[in-house]
Amino acid sequence: MSFEIIDHPINIQNVMDKVIRRNAGAVTTFIGTVREMTAGKKTLYLSYEAYIPMAIKKMELIGEEVKEKWGDIEIAISHRVGKLEISDVAVVIAVSTPHRKDAYEANQYAIERIKEIVPIWKKEHWETGEEWIGNQKGTKMYVNGKPSEEDFG
Repeated sequence: MSFEIIDHPINIQNVMDKVIRRNAGAVTTFIGTVREMTAGKKTLYLSYEAYIPMAIKKMELIGEEVKEKWGDIEIAISHRVGKLEISDVAVVIAVSTPHRKDAYEANQYAIERIKEIVPIWKKEHWETGEEWIGNQKGTKMYVNGKPSEEDFG
């Protein structure tokens, strides 16, 4: 398992290489990119920030969860922080399993859990303004200067 938060472009092949193995009959990847239109607003660019020590800890937890649910699995997650332009890659999740159904399911599970529990925020910059977006649970960006454990599941 491999988990990282980086401030430079993600090399998709490097993330995939971390999960490819002889017993894997399936490798799935999820590649999250910056889209231009969100809810009818034109996005100019995004800014991502993370509380990196806790973000890595929570990604490791997601790795443990997928191992518990799907067993014979390898997973790698790379998430980018900083300023990202339209079409830039923000996150890559690679999963390998012996069978494709498990790889698809585990990959989908991982991206949903990232949105739920990993302290990564994005600031959407539109033509008409900007706004910080937390995780899907509506977590505050900071508590006493940094996120608290209970804020992230």
